[in-house]
Amino acid sequence: MPVGELTDAALMERIKFGDREAFEELVARFRGPIMNLVQRTLPDVTEAEDLAQGVFVQIYKAAHRYEPRAKLSTWIFTIARNLCLNEIRRRSRHPAESMEAHEENEDGHYFHQFEDRKVFNPGDRTLQNELTSKIEEALAVLPEKQRTAIILCREGMSYDDIGEVLDASLSSVKSLIFRGRETLKKRLKPYLRTGAWTD
Repeated sequence: MPVGELTDAALMERIKFGDREAFEELVARFRGPIMNLVQRTLPDVTEAEDLAQGVFVQIYKAAHRYEPRAKLSTWIFTIARNLCLNEIRRRSRHPAESMEAHEENEDGHYFHQFEDRKVFNPGDRTLQNELTSKIEEALAVLPEKQRTAIILCREGMSYDDIGEVLDASLSSVKSLIFRGRETLKKRLKPYLRTGAWTD
């Protein structure tokens, strides 16, 4: 069976035995979502790419520890979050250094409530780009758990799975997302056409 038709669990079984083609397929499936998470921790694209690469290296090395009873996406995002947190801690200890010495609803459409809404002049790309930039800025200042919860929900993960990644209860996840949404609404309200919020 072509690797592109394999389930996530079947891919991991092959990766455990060193199947490079299966690993490449895994990277293709998860690179976008992982970059989405990592780039909101490390806004510099080059550094984010380096850390994302580190996530996949860690996945490859730890493949033998993966148990099929756990969702692969949950396991992978847990690894990614831990590496992001490690990098944040490292930077806090060495602030002059860098890696290179240098609404969310359960359907995951929260950001589209901003992105799809027309701002001021629908044809004005500059204003649309400004809104996108403000969304990124608003996300960046959220507490880490709130930011991660919202990003994972945006990726379509259930609240239960997000709880596993964050090691948090279902009620805590709901609270994190609610508070994160409220903060984003307040920060982005001036950039919406009407200034009003509708779900």
